[in-house]
Amino acid sequence: MLDEAQETFLSHLIELRERLVRSMVAFLIACAPALFFSSELYDLLAMPLIRSLPQGSHMIATGVITPFLIPMKIAFMAAFLAVLPYVLYQAWAFVAPGLYAHEKKLVLPLVVSSTLLFVLGMSFCYFIVFGRVFAFIARFAPKSISVAPDIEAYFNFVLGMFLAFGLAFEVPVVVVVLVLAGLVSVEQLREWRGYVVVAIFIVAAIVTPPDVVSQVALALPMCVLYELGIFFAQFIDKRRKDGALAKGPSE
Repeated sequence: MLDEAQETFLSHLIELRERLVRSMVAFLIACAPALFFSSELYDLLAMPLIRSLPQGSHMIATGVITPFLIPMKIAFMAAFLAVLPYVLYQAWAFVAPGLYAHEKKLVLPLVVSSTLLFVLGMSFCYFIVFGRVFAFIARFAPKSISVAPDIEAYFNFVLGMFLAFGLAFEVPVVVVVLVLAGLVSVEQLREWRGYVVVAIFIVAAIVTPPDVVSQVALALPMCVLYELGIFFAQFIDKRRKDGALAKGPSE
């Protein structure tokens, strides 16, 4: 009996190793074209800031190897985002055999929706927020200052903003999971709406730069997504309860 359990454990470890290796190979394959176009990727990432700089201004690199490291880091980030669906599929394929049928029906949509929402949050940050934030900051810069942002500081800022908006857009998934896990009810989420809105604006003020534009740009979508999460949680919870009633107590 013990040997059988050990064999099962070892087989799971072997499968986990294989799926990790597949994910790593996919990442390395994606790194090749990303590194080749690393300069273009950096220019694309820097475009919102470059557009807001005064005429003749440009970004600088204060480190000796910074001009090499920053485009490389951006290439790695782009490669990871490119293979993220495949990595999540490998994770799903590993845990799926141990899930019940109703759990499979819920987990897969949650994994897909969380991925799409994270990418949507990053896209919203890049296309909507960055331009307005940089333009807002540029209006307050004194004319006597020569603006020349450091590329490493800019990359760290962009990465932090991407993470903040990507995670913020996960609010509907978090709300649905909390309701399905029985930790909170839809009624409680509605009762706590006022406190949640205040908490959202506090979080937005902490994780974003000290300007009103970025804080509001993060807080308002989170409020909308919170309401969206309540809507989907109510819909899914109602379907689950209706299904349980249809089966009857004997089943």
